[in-house]
Amino acid sequence: MSKENYVAVGGQALMEGIMMRGPEGTAMSCRMPDGSIETEMKDFVSVRKKYKILNIPFIRGIVSFVESMILGYKLLMESAEKTTLDMDNTQSESKLDKWLEDHFGPKMMAAIGFIGTVLGILLAFFLFMWLPSRIYDLINDYVFKAADISRVRALIEGIIRIIIFVLYMFITSKMKEIHRVYMYHGAEHKTIFCFEHGNELTVENVLKEKRFHPRCGTSFIFVTILLSILISSIVAIAFPGIATVRWLWIIAKISLLPLIMGIGFEFIQLAGKYPNSFTKLLSAPGLAMQRITTAEPDAAIAEVAIAAMKAALTGEVPEEEMPKKKDDAEEESADAPADEEQSEEAPQETVTEDDTVTGE
Repeated sequence: MSKENYVAVGGQALMEGIMMRGPEGTAMSCRMPDGSIETEMKDFVSVRKKYKILNIPFIRGIVSFVESMILGYKLLMESAEKTTLDMDNTQSESKLDKWLEDHFGPKMMAAIGFIGTVLGILLAFFLFMWLPSRIYDLINDYVFKAADISRVRALIEGIIRIIIFVLYMFITSKMKEIHRVYMYHGAEHKTIFCFEHGNELTVENVLKEKRFHPRCGTSFIFVTILLSILISSIVAIAFPGIATVRWLWIIAKISLLPLIMGIGFEFIQLAGKYPNSFTKLLSAPGLAMQRITTAEPDAAIAEVAIAAMKAALTGEVPEEEMPKKKDDAEEESADAPADEEQSEEAPQETVTEDDTVTGE
C-alpha cells in the first residue's frame, strides 16, 4: 500500500476474538462455543471526530490511548461473556461463584470486570511506579551509600522497569488462557499486514505474514519506557531536589505520563507509516518483545481476524456471521419438532470430517 493511499487500521486481541478498527467502523468477531464466528459492528465514535482540537499532534495520542483503554476493556469483558458463558454447563459452582451470582446476578461479569480493572491499575502502579523507586532507594542506601546518584535515578529505574515488564510478560505468556490471547494477537498483526500489503484477505495469505508489527501496543509501551527514561533524566538534572524524595518523584513521573504518551503515539504512527533505518532501530526493542506477546495463530484464529477486518473495512457484516436475534432463535426452536418428523422419513445423510469446516 502506497503512502498516498495509506489507511490506518488497528485492533486488539480479545478472549476468543479480535476487535478491528477501520475506516468504516469498529468490528468485533468472536469464535463462539459452537464453532461459529459471530461478528458485530460496534457503535463507537471517537471524540476526536467531534472536537477537532483533539486532533492536534501529541494531544491526539493521549485521547487515543484513553479511548483505546475504555473500548478495549468493554469489548474484552463482552467477548469473555460471549465465549465462556455456557448455560448448559451443569458443573458444580464454587462458593465464591454462588455468592457472586446471588449478589450480582446478571451484572456479575461487569462487577468482576470492574474489580479486576481496579486491581490491575493498583498492580501496575506497584510494579512500574512504586517498586522501581523502592529498589532504587535500596541500591542508593546500601550500595552507593553516601554517593549522590540522583541524577541517574531515571536511568536506573528505567532499567528496573524494563526487567520487571519483560519478566511479567514472560511469566503470564506461560498461562494457557493468556497464550491463547497471544495467538489472536498474532493473527491481528498478520491480518493487518496482509491488508497493508494489498493482498487478498484469505487464510493462506494471512498466515504467510509476519506477526511482529511496529504499530503494536507492545512497541508503544517500550517506546514510552525509553521516553520516560530520557524525559525523567532531564527533569532529575534540572530539578535535583525532586529526585531525592520518593513520593515527590513518583508524582512527578505520573505528571509526565501524558507528555510521554503523546510523544510515543506520534513515533509509533510514524514508524508504521514510514519504515526506515531510524524508526526500525527505535522500534527494535518493542518488536523483539512481541516474540513473547504474540504467538503463531492457526487457521481457525486467522478466520476470526479476517472476519473482523472485512467488517471494519466495509462496515457490513455477512449474514452468516450476524448474531441471531432472540425471536429467530425461538422460531427455530418452534420448528424443531417438524424438522425431526421430516428427518425420520428422509434418509439420514452421513457427515464426514472432510465435510465440516475445521479451520485447520
